[in-house]
Amino acid sequence: MPEVIFTGPAGRIEGRYNQSKTRGAPIAIILHPHPQFGGTMNNPLVYALYYSFLERGFSTLRFNFRGVGRSQGAFDHGSGELSDAASALDWAQSINPDARACWITGISFGAWIGMQLLMRRPEIEGFISIAAPANRFDFSFLAPCPSSGLFVHGTQDRVAPAKEVIPIIEKVKTQKGIKLEHQMVEGANHFFEDKIDDLMVVVDKYLDKRLGPKTENNNKKTRLKRTKRVFVCSNFRALNCQARL
Repeated sequence: MPEVIFTGPAGRIEGRYNQSKTRGAPIAIILHPHPQFGGTMNNPLVYALYYSFLERGFSTLRFNFRGVGRSQGAFDHGSGELSDAASALDWAQSINPDARACWITGISFGAWIGMQLLMRRPEIEGFISIAAPANRFDFSFLAPCPSSGLFVHGTQDRVAPAKEVIPIIEKVKTQKGIKLEHQMVEGANHFFEDKIDDLMVVVDKYLDKRLGPKTENNNKKTRLKRTKRVFVCSNFRALNCQARL
């Protein structure tokens, strides 16, 4: 998986990127959980989502927000991280000028950043928001919501309970032409420990509906990589592979 370095507002941003072999392929950007609670681009949920988009032929990017890993800068309480995400999208578009679409996916804190980016970039046509912490961050800006997408929570999430985001979804889901779905993963906590496979069943089913099923060739090439990496990361939770927010 190629390492990439691109420039953000705070300096160097470290990422991992896979280029689709298909001209005009869509772009997917995956945003990791809270930087101050162990969130990095190596989070197991980030891996799983990254490879799901790869299997669908997307040019896919994940990166570390400022101050994480080898990305320069310091935590900026969301403002700077939103600028980082915008820079990541700019970079991906610069090397994919013919990309026909863009999707944004975020986990917890990354979901909050991703939804803000969605409001600012009309080219984003779909999103997946995992464990959106509506009890900790303001999501009222989602009115109206410009694109259709999926929210997913665990039924045992005590960090960001689903009940906090449901009123927001209900408020904007009545928009004409916009369809928002909210799915629950039974028994999953905020980190989806031992429930990543269940989460990906929900995500893949939604993406199948929006984009069509994965092609078998892409699936074979990436399935083993995704399985190995998620397994390894999941076995090092003590080293902060699992983010706290």
